[in-house]
Amino acid sequence: MSVAVPPIRVRFAPSPTGYLHIGGARTVLFNWLLARKSGGVFILRIEDTDQARNVEDSVGKILEDLRWLGMPWDEGPEVGGAFGPYSQSQRLDIYNQYAKRLLETGQAYYALESQEHLARLRDDAKAKGGAHRYVRPNPLPTIAEGEAARAVGKAVVIRFKMPDQDITVFDDILGQVTLTADHLEDFVLQKGDGFPTYHFACVVDDELMEITHVLRGQEHLMNTPKHVALQRALGFRTPIYAHLPVIFNMDGSKMSKRDKEKALAKGERPPEIDVHDFRLAGYLPEALINFIALLGWSPGDDREYLNREELTALFSVDRVGKTNAKFDRAKLLAFNTAWATRVTPDRLLAAFRDYITVTGSVLLKNESDDKLRKLLAVCAGFRTFRQVEEKIGFLFVADDAVQYDPKAIQKVLAKNDGEGFKMLGVVHPKLESVVDWSLQDLEGALKSICDEQGVEMGRVAQPIRVAVSGSTVSPAIGDTLVLLGKDRTMRRLERCLSLVEAVGVGKPG
Repeated sequence: MSVAVPPIRVRFAPSPTGYLHIGGARTVLFNWLLARKSGGVFILRIEDTDQARNVEDSVGKILEDLRWLGMPWDEGPEVGGAFGPYSQSQRLDIYNQYAKRLLETGQAYYALESQEHLARLRDDAKAKGGAHRYVRPNPLPTIAEGEAARAVGKAVVIRFKMPDQDITVFDDILGQVTLTADHLEDFVLQKGDGFPTYHFACVVDDELMEITHVLRGQEHLMNTPKHVALQRALGFRTPIYAHLPVIFNMDGSKMSKRDKEKALAKGERPPEIDVHDFRLAGYLPEALINFIALLGWSPGDDREYLNREELTALFSVDRVGKTNAKFDRAKLLAFNTAWATRVTPDRLLAAFRDYITVTGSVLLKNESDDKLRKLLAVCAGFRTFRQVEEKIGFLFVADDAVQYDPKAIQKVLAKNDGEGFKMLGVVHPKLESVVDWSLQDLEGALKSICDEQGVEMGRVAQPIRVAVSGSTVSPAIGDTLVLLGKDRTMRRLERCLSLVEAVGVGKPG
């Protein structure tokens, strides 16, 4: 008679401190794939017990990020489930019960030291060139003493009494990891404000929510011996642990939100760090999911482009590596370029609509689906939706409000004694004579100019591009002119030609 194997239950437990970090998204993905591959359950749990760090509306932002990525949760906020509530701030009575059990069995104790006293000890240790290690009081305060201190308003904590022994963690990725007793100290279970610490709430919730596997970043590895010791003290199961490689920038530095602050201080465009950053930059979630799946995991063959169904079918923890991963932004751009051609036209349009909505684009928000499809088509080969918007933004500017890039004017129009301006003088009457403003007739007119002037198309197209767009970037010149229309094209050419004297070159001939 076979014994039923309980389903795999995994969880992702973010703190509500802002949008979802890209490293957290990779953790979500691996947990989600494991659950989907095994027919298990993916749980979203909000670890909001650090009141000082919680940021308003962060939970909603995290939920939105997960929905955009296409990774729904089976239990958690807005979904519910048999093991809720799924926000730790709503589970304080549960943690209090387990804290009381540990106090009464002598496996935890009230610690009465003030924060100021502990800070002095840390400073003294640092001054001596060492690391501070908490020393257990002897004798230990009694429960009565602890409760009396709390009753008069003191911020008394509860600490766990770590066993004086080495703790070994069996990790599905890293193998056997042992932390010796001399590296372990009594840690806080419950803070002075009555809220549990991460360690305590995590262990209690993993047990009560019947979590079978814990997949999280390697930065949590040193926390795990504490969790194992606490599980043993409470008579809990120990889940299967798998600590994922950390994601770094290409230069080996940590991908941090501070990277954005540093870039802004230099007047540079900040790098994408959070999932929402990539959404605002115009990436497809399909590309981002595919890319982060390969950060530390291999499908076992040479394939790179994998959708969710393929990732689910191929995923296994034993193909996750031990070494840290590098976030290659150039490769991600290449992935996004490829995915823009792999998804269906309807899916691409929907993703573009999402970009327009989330960025609040005033240029594109009122355009029809047909117009947006045309814009995507003429920008084929684009890397991100942001690039599409930058490439066609001039179409939505009033003709007399086009901003000319001084570098483009100098490089394309003014150099060589106004060579580009002179070409515009040739182009203007030729385009004026085009009756059927179609792609075919426009391309024919431009080719005839090239033949008459004995130049390549670029020598004709680039001056036109600068004149009508203000820069050297636009779709193919024929598509650009068709989208702009004859009247607007001619007005822009005439306005640009009026700049000749202002830039100090000869008049076009």
